[in-house]
Amino acid sequence: MKQDEKINQFRFGFLTKGSWGWKVGLGYDIFMMVLIVINLFCLSANAVLMSDFGGWLFDFIHLPELLQFYRTALRPWVIITESWFTSFLIIELILRWIIAILGQHHRRWFFFPFIHWYEILSVIPQLRFLRLLRAGSIAYKLYQHGYRVIPDLWYQRANFYYHMVLEELTSRIVITVLDGVKRELLTSNTHRKLIEDLVDHHREMFARALADILQESLGKELQAQRINIAKNVGNIVNQAIEDTPELTQLLRLIPLVGARIEQQIQSIGQRLGENITQGLIQPFAQNNTAAENPLYSEIAQKVSQIAIEKNPHVEKLVVSAVFDSLEAVRQQVKVKQWQQLLDQHDQVESTLLTKNS
Repeated sequence: MKQDEKINQFRFGFLTKGSWGWKVGLGYDIFMMVLIVINLFCLSANAVLMSDFGGWLFDFIHLPELLQFYRTALRPWVIITESWFTSFLIIELILRWIIAILGQHHRRWFFFPFIHWYEILSVIPQLRFLRLLRAGSIAYKLYQHGYRVIPDLWYQRANFYYHMVLEELTSRIVITVLDGVKRELLTSNTHRKLIEDLVDHHREMFARALADILQESLGKELQAQRINIAKNVGNIVNQAIEDTPELTQLLRLIPLVGARIEQQIQSIGQRLGENITQGLIQPFAQNNTAAENPLYSEIAQKVSQIAIEKNPHVEKLVVSAVFDSLEAVRQQVKVKQWQQLLDQHDQVESTLLTKNS
């Protein structure tokens, strides 16, 4: 453990900005970037000069002797220096790999060629243009350290087009995957099992959410309207007594106190209806929303356990929700963020032009 800590301290101390190791690495990066730029420039110039276009261009400017001098005297040196530079890159990659292993720069010793794949492929003659990626990565690293080797405008444009290409690629991949999922659900016989598994996985969450909704909405509303509900039920009981002609006729047979007894029975019935209603509402109308209402929890558990295969309406609802969710994600992925940035940039430029004019 102490040995690992020493290695990490050495490694991070070595790479700390301003340290001698960091300065050596910075100087080496600049040196490699210059070499790569010169190498690519020479290869590009050689490709142009050895092409038919090069022959036509020098004939057009009446300097065919200069082109012939390059092809006979200078081109062999370009080929030799390219061989030397390729050999140097191979040796340099091997040394850096050994240093990365000794310094434990990566979690595994074989990660280096995968992380620096473009440098390894750039050794192949047909893929030498990949050396430009290394030069670009070095320039980007210098830019991040505060060395403006790349103009801000160039950096912003390159960053914009990089994210544009990345967004287009990822959007195509995500849309293809979503279309494949949707097609699989439509054509496969296992889509019902997939949806059932999805529902089963979320039954407990659905029960808790439903219990919270019932307690938050229904419980508060019952608490607020419990007096009105009780009065309405009492009035209904009172009206029911009045609408019972047998009881009215029986009480009217009692002289003097029959009407009084009828009124008392109606009053008692109304109060009974109100009290019974209050008692029935009380368990559902808790004021303390922080405490879980067991009645709502029991109702939510029963509702969440409904078998969707036995209820076509519930199954249709779940299937529709799944497909609508896939379509919503697909539509969101299709939105081109880079195009919106361009539109915003154009609006800003038009506003500035309008102000200046």
